Amino acid sequence: MASKSPSRRKIVNRRARHDYSLGDSLIVGIALSGAETKALRLGHGQLQGAYITQKDGELWLINALINGAPGVPIPEELATRSRKLLAKQKEIEQLTSSKQRGNTIIPLEILTQGRYIKLRIALGRGKRQYDKRQTLKARDENRQINAAIKRNRA
Repeated sequence: MASKSPSRRKIVNRRARHDYSLGDSLIVGIALSGAETKALRLGHGQLQGAYITQKDGELWLINALINGAPGVPIPEELATRSRKLLAKQKEIEQLTSSKQRGNTIIPLEILTQGRYIKLRIALGRGKRQYDKRQTLKARDENRQINAAIKRNRA
């Protein structure tokens, strides 16, 4: 029996791990409309350039893009609207106190597998240019080491 759910694509903020040193992650809910929910389940969203801010004791996702899908119209002016994040008050207080200490709250991934659509967020500190170069250099070295080990086994 074939699955009735459409093929799901991950909606990931790929630049987050490159631009920030990430700490602990947290999963929070998002307040969405029905069309936005359907579009996200079809994979029509982007977190590139999105960020999280705190207003009046609530967390808000700013600048996240949710495009309309075929048969799911989302007006252009509503595609990047601010969306409220649903988290416990204790979690919000911890995130805002950490933000006051110089960390940034970064959206990492939109989770669409379960009944509810959720957002994985993390605390991070921005990397400097030389930190980014060191990360790339270490990743290339690990890749070369793994390739050499693989060749020696064969």
